[in-house]
Formats: sequence, structure tokens, C-alpha cells
Amino acid sequence: MNIIDLGDEHRGLFAGCLEDWSDDVREAGDRRARWVERFLAKGLRAKLAIDDRGVVGGMIQYLPIEQSTVDGSGLYFIPCIWVHGHKQGRGDFQGHGMGSALLEAAEADVRALGAKGLAAWGLWLPFWMKASWFKRHGYRKADRQGIAVLLWKPFSDDARPPRWYPKGTKLPDPVPGKVNVTAFVNGWCTGMNLAVERARRAAAELGDKVVYREIDTSEPAAIAKWGFSDALFVDSKAVRTGPPPSYEKVRSIIAKRVRR
Repeated sequence: MNIIDLGDEHRGLFAGCLEDWSDDVREAGDRRARWVERFLAKGLRAKLAIDDRGVVGGMIQYLPIEQSTVDGSGLYFIPCIWVHGHKQGRGDFQGHGMGSALLEAAEADVRALGAKGLAAWGLWLPFWMKASWFKRHGYRKADRQGIAVLLWKPFSDDARPPRWYPKGTKLPDPVPGKVNVTAFVNGWCTGMNLAVERARRAAAELGDKVVYREIDTSEPAAIAKWGFSDALFVDSKAVRTGPPPSYEKVRSIIAKRVRR
């Protein structure tokens, strides 16, 4: 295994979360690619894990926490660490230490940059980005919001723990007499981008009885204002987006409100 820095030759693969074979990634559009290009200029860093055949099997991305979806200072934040685990495409690389190697490399990198610590988010349920995995690597809880846990590993005594932005309680004013579909989208996550793209298409297909609004939360000020980094609402009801609902599911939810 070899850990390398993200270079131009792998930029497209990285923007597609290593799933260049996936129809879902293509359906999600170019939001993540645009996010990558924008945030590389804001300090985004990434490393890739390559096996002995030269195949990329894992990735980690991290950026200054001041540019991220959580509140903090002096730290770097990991939005995503992903080791490809599907038989389709490039194959299953999980269970061979790629994730640990990527995390160790990122920690060494941000220490060299002078960061006071590294933060990440995880789920306390045994799904993707498991909080328990980070805890086994020396991370401890800094904050919690529902099933999402914010974790961190301080490198200096004066490091301050990160916090989630307060959860939002208000949506933009609804357009009267319409079904209001509201998407808050940061752009970093292909899964959320896919859910948003499906909602946008479904809203357009259902015609003028539906108003679709997309709020860009790539700037921390927008997250602080609304209290959402990535979320989808039909009228005032949140739509579960993890894993991304099918197009048919999203359309059915919106259509049900139209019929009412």
C-alpha cells in the first residue's frame, strides 16, 4: 500500500468519490467537482491509498475547520474518509488497513502544517463513518447532534474543541399555495448531491404547483444562519437523505403533497 497526495491525474476520480463506475455518481451532477475546485483554493487537502497493483482504493479529505461545516478554530476537519467497499468497479478494499493508513497520514500532514488538532464526524450507529472507529484511533467526543457525533484529537494544550452549529428551526418563508421543496446543499458529499438533484428534477417534472429552492451552504456563514449544512425539506417536513432516496421515492413524497 502507498499513500499519495491528490494530484491532477486523480482529480476527477476523487471528485467522484472513487466511484467513476457508478450511474448514481454521474446522476449527482458536478456539484462535488465544483466544490473540490473551489475548496482546493481554501486549503482542502486529500490523500489517496493505492494498492500494490497501482489501483486507488481509498481516500481522505480534510480542510481548515474555519472553512468546514462545523464551528471551530485552529484545527483541520475531516468531512470524509472512504475505502471503496463495493464489488463493482474497482473492488472491495476494506479490511486491509487503508483507512487507518489514510488517517495516520492526514494527522502527520496537519501536524506539520501547525494545526492544533484534527476533528471528524461519525455516526454512533454502525454505518458509514462510524464514531467508534475514530474512538479506536484516539479521538474523543466533542459534541453530538442526533446520531451524528463530532470527534477530535487535540495536538496541543491550547486546542479548543469544535462544536456543531446549532440545529436550524426555521426554513425560508414558504410561497403560499405551492408545495415548497427546499434543499440545503454544501456540495462536498456525493450522496447528498444525488438526493438534491433528484428533488430538483422531481419538482420540475411536477410543474408549477411546486417551488424548488436550493440554498448554498458552502460558506460557514450560511450554516450559522440556517443551522443546516445538508438537508432536504418538502414543505416543513425533512426528507431522510441517508442513504439517498430513489428518484421515485422523492417524486412520490412531493406528489403526495401536491395532491393534498
